[in-house]
Amino acid sequence: MGEDARKTAAATGMLPAHWAAEAPDRPALITEDGDSTFGQLNARANQVARALRRLGLGPGDGVALLCGNRTEFVEVYAAVHRAGLRLTPVNWHLTGAEAGYIVDDCEARTLVVDHRFAAIGSEAASMAPGARVRLAVGGPLAGFDDYDEVVSREDVADLDDPVLGSTMLYTSGTTGRPKGVYRSQPPPTSAALLDVYGYLPGEDLHLCTGPLYHAAPLAFSLGAPLNAGVGTVLMDGWDPEAVLRLVERHRITHTHLVPIMFHRLLALPEERRAAYDVSSLRMVIHGAAPCPVPLKAAMIDWLGPVLYEYYAATEGLGTWVDSAAWLERPGTVGRPVNGMVVVLGDDGEPALPGEVGTVFLKAPPYGRFEYFKATDKTAGAYRGDHFTLGDVGYVDEDGWLFLTDRSANLIISGGVNVYPAEVDGVLLAHPVVADVATIGIPHPEWGEEVKAVVELKPGVDGTSLLANELIEFCRARLAHYKCPRSVDFVDRLPREDNGKIYKRKLREQYRQEAAQEMTQS
Repeated sequence: MGEDARKTAAATGMLPAHWAAEAPDRPALITEDGDSTFGQLNARANQVARALRRLGLGPGDGVALLCGNRTEFVEVYAAVHRAGLRLTPVNWHLTGAEAGYIVDDCEARTLVVDHRFAAIGSEAASMAPGARVRLAVGGPLAGFDDYDEVVSREDVADLDDPVLGSTMLYTSGTTGRPKGVYRSQPPPTSAALLDVYGYLPGEDLHLCTGPLYHAAPLAFSLGAPLNAGVGTVLMDGWDPEAVLRLVERHRITHTHLVPIMFHRLLALPEERRAAYDVSSLRMVIHGAAPCPVPLKAAMIDWLGPVLYEYYAATEGLGTWVDSAAWLERPGTVGRPVNGMVVVLGDDGEPALPGEVGTVFLKAPPYGRFEYFKATDKTAGAYRGDHFTLGDVGYVDEDGWLFLTDRSANLIISGGVNVYPAEVDGVLLAHPVVADVATIGIPHPEWGEEVKAVVELKPGVDGTSLLANELIEFCRARLAHYKCPRSVDFVDRLPREDNGKIYKRKLREQYRQEAAQEMTQS
């Protein structure tokens, strides 16, 4: 495809259609439920786009998608991006109430639900009266129309009037309520960015190992290969040995992993790892969570210099580093270029080389993001043209970025963000809890695990039974991955002069204890 043709297709969300025209029989998706060529996927995306338009949706309208890693997820994704709509994937690990808040808050006019998550989807629908168009995927669901029946009535031809759509993912914050990362102008697919992956259409295959509702798999394991004309093998559930088996079977060239996956892969007995031929891998992309230096070094020692790390978030991309550069500077997350990342001191001035400060990322060229319906939160994230995720780090004498701490309160457990304010809010509703500080403590496999440090009301004893009760109290109200795995009781939580709980002091205390335990063992 010529450069001009690629730009035109990218501007209207029609890159998959161009690949369908060039190579209709090339594999686009390989899944547990069946495979699709680019021609088949493109035809289905056209049908979905027409169906949504016929049901009354127009440019800018929201579509909420509660769905596992299956073909229908990709069909809806491709349809939205050529019909001018706004897609919000919803984490199916959430409770029905949590999912319902997102579906309602994103102002979705359509809710598409995988029948495997019927209970969550039904409760979410009850909380989102604006989502009047409801479609069930893979099986019947009361109050929902059958996705296949609705879609199959439509024409398969390419749209005459494609309009570039967008994705609005949700990320939480200090208030505990998730917020959509919104851009008024949908960002076009960058041909230059796709070229970074070195894809060879017709030869390469990408393995998607994570859930597509998450920003990283959605961008790196679906959007990038699909728009580059490269097929994707979808895993609908993580298993370390299955990864190796799929890499060997399909001669996978690209994949995206997070550090917890590195742990699980390296935990396999060496003879089992050696039983699979993974020499086809050319690029293993990773990010989404801090990666310990020894862990990454072990992965490079096993797979070779095929690891590529990024520093980014739902809000924007920061840095990128290959294995060779990383091995020269272990621990770096990349070298910022063109002012894309700056480190500022407490005085707001650029930090000197080696001086620790707050890391700011430059708003991408296609425009600033905003938190949907949260102007105060948006304003607080920006300083000029740069925004911060709250991460702390420094740039060395040669301009390489190193992170020394993550967002002030953010917990990253197994590559998934957990925002303590949300957990605190639930625990404070328990009748015996006077105050609470939820923090992340070191964990050798998950990176961090969630711990609640609780101050009880007078006259209440902190027992193991009560700790278990508080954990179950959370699990009944929050997705389980957000809930504390342990509860400690203290007479008084440390506080700053302004009365706020000094969570950094708590985290430092537990990190020191964990380091001492590791030294003694």
